[in-house]
Amino acid sequence: MLKRPPVWIALALVAALVWVAAEYRADMNRAYARVRASGTVIASPYGDIEYTSGGSGPPVLVIHGSGGGYDQGELMVRAVLGEQFHWIAPSRFGYLRSTFRAGATFDDQAHAYAYLLDKLGIRKVAVVTLSHGGPSALLFAALHPERVSSLTLISTGVAASTDPNQSQANQKGDMLKTIFQHDFLYWTISRVFKTQLMELMGANKQVIASLTPLQRDLVVQIIDFMNPVAPRSAGTVFDNQAAMPNERIAAIRARTLIFHAADDGLQLYRNAEYAEAHIPGAKLVRFERGGHLVICIEQRVIRAMTQKHIADTTGE
Repeated sequence: MLKRPPVWIALALVAALVWVAAEYRADMNRAYARVRASGTVIASPYGDIEYTSGGSGPPVLVIHGSGGGYDQGELMVRAVLGEQFHWIAPSRFGYLRSTFRAGATFDDQAHAYAYLLDKLGIRKVAVVTLSHGGPSALLFAALHPERVSSLTLISTGVAASTDPNQSQANQKGDMLKTIFQHDFLYWTISRVFKTQLMELMGANKQVIASLTPLQRDLVVQIIDFMNPVAPRSAGTVFDNQAAMPNERIAAIRARTLIFHAADDGLQLYRNAEYAEAHIPGAKLVRFERGGHLVICIEQRVIRAMTQKHIADTTGE
């Protein structure tokens, strides 16, 4: 006959569960309060558009990646731009308080950026984008060339591929999409399995092991700021289903700067090569290591080159 576990073990398990529940509830309360504390929402023909803005100087549209929102855009501002630019950070379709409508496309998202800028009285902007913010940013530059003074792509998705390595990257994307459906699941993984989550986000073990304290702090901020994930879930599904720009990027006329790591396991390096080959005059800066976290690993270089790229093209 099986013996019952000692009472103290049962009590310890109950206490642990109570502690986890309390920690989860406290963290989620803080996370929901944080994303609700900022952001302006305007109505548009494409649904509600949420955004934040700040800084002063040349205007820059900052477009976040999958799992983000205006808050990830603000992290991009701190990491790459600083306050010497007038930045505008929208939440894309299905993220936080921006509407997702069935059948929406990256073209629609590009037109929504133009609508937002019209409402803000801004004629022309530099564009800085990260990861899967790339497709809508590229189409914005292609469809509204008169609105874009420069384009900076950081680890961005550009084109569909039948490359065998792409299937592995797609599997990672599908896993992230599943995780992003549930607050508790993402919270648990981000608290207990942070290193594994970094790997899933496209950084290999060598990159993770080499992070400096400052780099790790930025990575952790990016991961933690994805909480809560439930208000972003529709956006992550949209990102995984919408058609990529592909050869349409050949219509882009804005001066384009591309940053990408050769060992990126989420947005493969071939995206950067494709963009360089198809966007007239595009400049590609290749990093040998950094994975999909290259914005953190090579922050100093990316920051300096992005700021100069924007300054050099302002007024063109």
